[in-house]
Amino acid sequence: MAKVNIVRPGEGEILGSGAQRIRILENGEHTDHRLGFAEVTIPPGTPSPLQHRHAQHDEGFYVLAGTFRFTVGEDHYDAGPGTWVIVPTGAPHTFANIGDENAVMLNTFTPDLYVQYFRDFKAMIDSGQPVNAETMEPLWKNYATEISNEYAP
Repeated sequence: MAKVNIVRPGEGEILGSGAQRIRILENGEHTDHRLGFAEVTIPPGTPSPLQHRHAQHDEGFYVLAGTFRFTVGEDHYDAGPGTWVIVPTGAPHTFANIGDENAVMLNTFTPDLYVQYFRDFKAMIDSGQPVNAETMEPLWKNYATEISNEYAP
């Protein structure tokens, strides 16, 4: 029988340091890998991820604090607290904190494929590699993700 998992404030796997961090709340272990779930905190002025699309998972974002700008192809959407954004498989997207305070969101991954990506991304940063299209492309390829500002055909 599956056990209920409870993650209290301050618990969970923490990736990142200082104001920028990802706190893994569900790594897929308790959902038969159907769902990954994280709390993401992004300080103002943090560079956006390159616009990309996923081929094997949907991604959801629920804004708790601050204002995020989501870019989907050529369109921009500002999302404040209480806003839910779902990015289905194949949709290009990126996001940025456009405010002057930390912005916080809950992030879902169905299935949980991207939880390990965040661990690998942290290892890449910790190794001193720069973050650019050249270094990200091989990493994203491992997670069925590609740099793109167009919807998948």
